[in-house]
Amino acid sequence: MLEIDLEALAEIELQKEEEEATTLGAPRVSLASTPACKDSELGIDHPYYDVARHGILQLAGDDNSGRRVITFSCCRMPPSHELNHSRLLGYLKYTLDQYVENDYTIVYFHYGLTSRNKPSLSWLQSAYKEFGRKYKKNLKAFYVVHPTDFIKVVWTIFKPLISHKFGKKVTYFNYLSELREHLKYDQLMIPPEVIRHDEKLQNMRLGRTPPLVKMPPPRPPLPTQQFGVSLKYIRDKNKGELIPPVMKETVTYLKDKGLHSEGLFRRSANVQTIKEIQRLYNQGKPVNFDDYGDIHIPAVILKTFLRELPQPLLTFEAYEQILAIISVESSLRVTHCKEIVGGLPEHNYAVLKYLMGFLHMVSQECIFNKMTGSNLACVFGLNLIWPSNGASSLNALMPLNLFTELMIDFYENIFSSRVVPCGTSL
Repeated sequence: MLEIDLEALAEIELQKEEEEATTLGAPRVSLASTPACKDSELGIDHPYYDVARHGILQLAGDDNSGRRVITFSCCRMPPSHELNHSRLLGYLKYTLDQYVENDYTIVYFHYGLTSRNKPSLSWLQSAYKEFGRKYKKNLKAFYVVHPTDFIKVVWTIFKPLISHKFGKKVTYFNYLSELREHLKYDQLMIPPEVIRHDEKLQNMRLGRTPPLVKMPPPRPPLPTQQFGVSLKYIRDKNKGELIPPVMKETVTYLKDKGLHSEGLFRRSANVQTIKEIQRLYNQGKPVNFDDYGDIHIPAVILKTFLRELPQPLLTFEAYEQILAIISVESSLRVTHCKEIVGGLPEHNYAVLKYLMGFLHMVSQECIFNKMTGSNLACVFGLNLIWPSNGASSLNALMPLNLFTELMIDFYENIFSSRVVPCGTSL
């Protein structure tokens, strides 16, 4: 009886929020005309094309701990009669299955959920039960953006089902700006409707239109800078050395002490510790990873270095070629991969060969560390290549990971055609 009353209350709260939004002049979300996801890699042969085309789920880069971020946007959900919610559940599981072996984060944009497009609470309950331990274990954070009273009611209904451990992963953010502390905000693919709603909330809170603030010009990088600067900058400041110091030191440490560590590169590390080590590297100060007592710290530092390069190691120019690997006949993929890699600039090629040689070495110890070439590709793929106009889409994930897996598994073949300068071998 209580559940029925709460479900009715949830419906009332949702209707009330719609009425208040209309009264405040908030733009009504037009579900019928919600644009389909403009995704060049999404074809009608996608197993969940009917759901994926709406853009409800998006891959959105990484959070500050290097964990993959997936966003769920309610405003992208069409009216319930136009969306098969069983298919939506299948698509959710299909998407998360690509990430559950590694730590990941979900950002839920609540704005746009209405009485016309919301799933039933019974569906939500069955969906929660569908996502077993393998989905919940490595979900490290669940961010709810623009929560409302409806969320509170739903939480009351679900509280008996939700473990205390899972509940601690949920964080509420009233404004988009609060995400900046936890995520690479510029990588988030936030729907324009959500941004406009956030601006209205901010203006209401301030009681006026916020004044324009002039941003100070960016500071020039330090001569010893390692993170967020180009490979060329690092080379020029390090006597022409092609392999950046931070890469050489992390790879050397992991090669000596981490090859048998289970789940190497899958786990995250303390955010403040990572920031502190980045600061030390950028200031040219020595870093002793033994002081931290966690083999996953140098692993995260290596991934962070790659992710913060201004241009990906595989270069923007190679992005479309790499996506096309999926359409190449299986027997020709290694040759195709070798051609693309062979066309990279000399510096990028040398650094990539050094990195792939190490990852190949890690994969050879997979009986101990459980990190096969496929598992390593899932971790490194999106740290090696991304498009020039934002983060990669979910549908780019398969070809990018496949390309990375080929480089790892067929390292000796793919990197045999070009000679690299001295001092760039493992």
